Amino acid sequence: MSVEPLRPSPLAGEGGARRRKAVGGRGGALARARGMRKQPTEAERLLWRLLRNKRLDGWKWKRQQPLGSYIVDFICFEARLIVEADGSQHIDSASDIVRDNWLRGRGFRVARFFNNDIMAQPDTVLTALLAELEAPAGASSPGERSPSPQPSPARGEGEEGQVRG
Repeated sequence: MSVEPLRPSPLAGEGGARRRKAVGGRGGALARARGMRKQPTEAERLLWRLLRNKRLDGWKWKRQQPLGSYIVDFICFEARLIVEADGSQHIDSASDIVRDNWLRGRGFRVARFFNNDIMAQPDTVLTALLAELEAPAGASSPGERSPSPQPSPARGEGEEGQVRG
């Protein structure tokens, strides 16, 4: 009688990272993102305190989220909005331009704020984010955007655009 070696239980999530890595999945990006979540900058820590748990007008945010080969600082999937908290090394960064173009090519908008602005003027940053969130995707500035003609089931709007109570 042969005894099979013990295998990790997939139901308990054991061995999942090893399996993803073996098949070329997102294991590396997820591990990097987890590490970034554990060691945020002061500006990222402050912004996350203001965004988490739907604190900004009920919008759901995720932090340090892998997208393709990139990891974005904050993302609201519903609004297709990405927020980057940038240090001075990002001024005129060619790699940021390439990255932003790749993200925009997938239908995301990217809002960048310098760390010192987040720390010194968090209310101004949140006001700018609300303007971006309330504008439909695709318009280049809040003044050029008009309300979306499509109802949002995620916000409880019905087929006629009526908000359910």
